[in-house]
Amino acid sequence: MTNTDKTALRTLLRVRRALIDPTGHGFHRSSRQGRRAPGLSQHQVDQLLHRTPGTYRRLESGAWPRPDTGFLRDVAMLFALNEQEWVSLCRYAGIGDPPGPLTARSGKEVPGVWQEAIDGMTHPAYVTDASWELIAHNDEFARLFPGGNVPGNTMRWMLLDEQGRDMLIDWDTAWAPLVVPQLRAALASRPDDEVLRRLEKDVLADPQCAPIWESGGAHIHPDGDERPIRHAIDGPGWVTMCAAQPMAAPGARMIVLVFHAGARRAHTRVPVLRAP
Repeated sequence: MTNTDKTALRTLLRVRRALIDPTGHGFHRSSRQGRRAPGLSQHQVDQLLHRTPGTYRRLESGAWPRPDTGFLRDVAMLFALNEQEWVSLCRYAGIGDPPGPLTARSGKEVPGVWQEAIDGMTHPAYVTDASWELIAHNDEFARLFPGGNVPGNTMRWMLLDEQGRDMLIDWDTAWAPLVVPQLRAALASRPDDEVLRRLEKDVLADPQCAPIWESGGAHIHPDGDERPIRHAIDGPGWVTMCAAQPMAAPGARMIVLVFHAGARRAHTRVPVLRAP
């Protein structure tokens, strides 16, 4: 942990600790003379988190090189941190990115402006939550599907829906082996997600998906992949996926699909972009 990280950690924790009214947690304000710092005291944090005196002070001062994630999560919940602050807390504390989202609702909703953002795109685009439930999509995305009937869960559609297997050309070689590991990776960080657990159960029960699941695989995101697809209106072609994550919703994803009709790939030799 660098001195800069220690300063950032101390600032983050002091600011958020100062916002908490001790009386809301059953503590009485001191009637003694003298200046009283706002918010919870360090000792009160230890009391509320059932830790020995001085535990929280070690964290806030930066004297704890790699604090355990359980304690960091307890502090984050007590201080009502949002997901971005949770990530910052873990990074400043020296453990890197957090092992998972802060709460079960994390990654399940995005700011409403995302709908306006994807409506302004000319390519098919959509946003799913951390469980691949469809949150938002534009009209170009709906054109991909017969009758414009978009799937409620894109992961379920890609792996288990017969329409999906028909639209995703070379499903068993170009799609499923690259999609299944994404589900496995999501479960590793969100093991209590009920939607993901149902998907896992159904994948393991499916005779075509189960062997792919058992074989493992390390492909955990589709960014930049080009794969064959059968467009409901424009016919067979290739789609290149550009993936991004809304910062306020860890696990959620925004996918832009750059589609080109025809038998030939369109982006195989497109160079990478770099700053000049």
